[in-house]
Amino acid sequence: MDKRQATYSLLVAAFLACFPGLTAAKQRPPNVVFVLADDFGWYDVGYHGSEIKTPNLDKLSAGGVRLENYYVQPLCTPSRNQLMTGRYQIHTGMQHQIIWPCQPYCVPLDEKLLPELMKESGYDTHMVGKWHLGMYKKDCLPTRRGFDTYFGYLTGSEDYFTHHRCVPIPGLNLTRCVLDLRDGEEVAPGYHGFYSTELFSQRATSIIEQHNPDKPLFLYMAFQAVHSPLQVPKHYVAPYSFITDPFRRQYAGMVSALDEAVGNITLALQRQGLWENTILVFSTDNGGQTMQGGSNWPLRGRKWSLWEGGIRGVGFVASPLLQRPGSVSHELIHVSDWLPTFVAVAGGSTNGTKPLDGFNMWNMISKGYASPRLELLHNIDPQYNDAGPCRGTNRSLTSAQLDSERFWAKTGFNVSIHAAIRFSNWKLLTGYPGCDIWFPRPGYNSSESGQSQTGPLKPVMLFDIVKDPEERNDMSAQFPAMVDYLLSRLNQHQRSARPITFPDNDPKCDPGPSGAWGPWA
Repeated sequence: MDKRQATYSLLVAAFLACFPGLTAAKQRPPNVVFVLADDFGWYDVGYHGSEIKTPNLDKLSAGGVRLENYYVQPLCTPSRNQLMTGRYQIHTGMQHQIIWPCQPYCVPLDEKLLPELMKESGYDTHMVGKWHLGMYKKDCLPTRRGFDTYFGYLTGSEDYFTHHRCVPIPGLNLTRCVLDLRDGEEVAPGYHGFYSTELFSQRATSIIEQHNPDKPLFLYMAFQAVHSPLQVPKHYVAPYSFITDPFRRQYAGMVSALDEAVGNITLALQRQGLWENTILVFSTDNGGQTMQGGSNWPLRGRKWSLWEGGIRGVGFVASPLLQRPGSVSHELIHVSDWLPTFVAVAGGSTNGTKPLDGFNMWNMISKGYASPRLELLHNIDPQYNDAGPCRGTNRSLTSAQLDSERFWAKTGFNVSIHAAIRFSNWKLLTGYPGCDIWFPRPGYNSSESGQSQTGPLKPVMLFDIVKDPEERNDMSAQFPAMVDYLLSRLNQHQRSARPITFPDNDPKCDPGPSGAWGPWA
């Protein structure tokens, strides 16, 4: 080193010594805040043209990276499962439906979850809100799966004000309505009348305010909003008197409450001086439920389905650490990708996990690189059954239709199975994908959807999702080689799948008339 270099190094060292926070900020892993909305539809955010106002989500996403080719699962438990494990649900045995309150199972205990990995990387780990990953025994609870603290509810839905969940008890011919709210592992009875969106955001801001800035923070904020029941304080609904559909009007108020809550959490991070070194992700867990005010316009289908309306999710990343802020990404990304991405930015290791299906997406998100993901398995569920009416139509496939398909014998994959896979711009669906309607844009009549312009359902359908995100033009006849390839890929995935875990309800789940939902085994 010559004299000039030595002098320069000494000057830099002296400067940094005067500003120790500068080097600490450079070296300290970023805080990670993951905000998960429940049943939030594609058309329910302002920047997708919605009539519902979401100023905080719009502003955060405009200064961050909007993920417009982002996929989740069509139901609550599966998305949360893949977020926490980084693995497809076929690899955890959870490819069918959700965990119902009286079912005695949870995410397999031999799976290493995201908060455990973040904790190993030196993070304080906190969770607020909806768990829905199993609670039949204490080992399944959030505080036993890597979270330092937990405040929220364990089942899939409940009353927003009383925090009670009503569940039929198997074999007892009764329905039990009791509390589902816990602080840590203890029942939390003192919050009757507090609206959950506000209650949960207040707990999240309290965690942020009390956080030791010398340690990185991992906060998983899983809102109850905007899942049914449609409940919200009246002042949130007042601006939406122009919406004639009462379901949509209530739903809009719930979205406004959610938007305000996200704004409050962001403000708390800024006030505590944490924002400059924070990565905040906003995501829905599945598509909107059109029977409860949600909208996925112009996408086809809804929650519970493998159509784009059920699985293409609203999502964005906001952070001062982004190298290309204010951008829109159309690169392929999936909810299972968050685990390897967060562990990577935390400087941790995924060596202790089972083989991951997710990818580290930080360079794609921050720098605009191409996605490392070319293929995405949406699901394979041989036991699928849809929930709720599909406009009174019978859209199922006949056995004659299924037996006549040449693909069954050629690739070895049973095309009657409810499944979907994405490769590059192509998406293949087999079996019955779920309710296939294009529900009209809120405030418009059903003729706008143009449903009559399409042909009937078929056991195998192929769509160019990039050119045809509304899934109106089946291309299977024009591209048989791609159909064969994707069916062979489904067959290969199915061979790696664990048997489905979906046990019968256990009458021992009954908490009694004055109890609370929680572990019973």
